[in-house]
Amino acid sequence: MEKVSLADGFDSIEEPWSPRLAAELNGQAVKLARLDGEFVWHSHPNADELFWVIEGGPLDIEFRDDPTETLSVGELLVVPAGVEHRPVAHEETKVALFEPSGTENTGDAGDTGDDRTNDVTEPESGVSRGRIGVEGRDSIESDDGRTSR
Repeated sequence: MEKVSLADGFDSIEEPWSPRLAAELNGQAVKLARLDGEFVWHSHPNADELFWVIEGGPLDIEFRDDPTETLSVGELLVVPAGVEHRPVAHEETKVALFEPSGTENTGDAGDTGDDRTNDVTEPESGVSRGRIGVEGRDSIESDDGRTSR
């Protein structure tokens, strides 16, 4: 078990649209991200995605076939699997994301050709774009010598 500080987690993220893994449970990943500007249109064909605004905002979640939803601090929204959407942060917004482990942030849009496409962490392989609070390491070693991913 490891305690996670949201403040420290957000402080460890330098670039927008590049989520970091905060925790995993029951096959789900809890990610922290700084959002600023427009993201790409995409969907996650087999996964719901939860956006929870922690600080900043507002955050617009635009939809191709439905009205835009605007989230303020303390509000969350679940985007159902297969629904095409685009997050838009008009100023820096800190969010927590919940989705199945291994879900790419760009979904079916694939590689965007910039730093926004990433694998955050694959539990089986340990491939990591970053875990909060740990610079340049794929796993965390606790004070008692145990290692976790």
